[in-house]
Amino acid sequence: MKKWNVDASHSSIGFSVKHMMVSKVRGSFSDFTAEVAATETDLSNAEIAFNIQVASITTGSVDRDNHLRSADFFDVETYPEIKFIAKNITKKDDEYEIAGDLTIKAVTNPIVFNAEYEGKGTNPWGQEVVGFSAETKINREEFGLTWNQALETGGVLVGKDIKITIELEANPA
Repeated sequence: MKKWNVDASHSSIGFSVKHMMVSKVRGSFSDFTAEVAATETDLSNAEIAFNIQVASITTGSVDRDNHLRSADFFDVETYPEIKFIAKNITKKDDEYEIAGDLTIKAVTNPIVFNAEYEGKGTNPWGQEVVGFSAETKINREEFGLTWNQALETGGVLVGKDIKITIELEANPA
């Protein structure tokens, strides 16, 4: 195994959630680090850890982003980071199940990312790069993100299920 540097300018951590029961709001975190040790094309024995700076959340609305940073949601003053640590990785054909612990607001729950190896190449500067995509779905209320508002027409303002997507490009350390 070798260590890999995550190229943050070519990687992303995004999410989507139902809004008013009829549409989806998408957002992302722009400030994150990852520690990855793996073989070039196989994650089976990889060591993976992510740290996300919650204050870097962006959804395209300054007011919404500030509300998400507040004590109603993430409470970034008290809980500035989201963390994920892989515990077990299973390969199935060209895909992986990456089981690990996700911590949000000091609440840790096991989750499983479905991941796919996207390929390997050499960038224009002669450096080797690899790419992976991963996604999962969590119930935000299981992590203490319980704020909501009932709608007059029925339902709630913010859905419970959050879809998380990761696009990762890395090169050897």
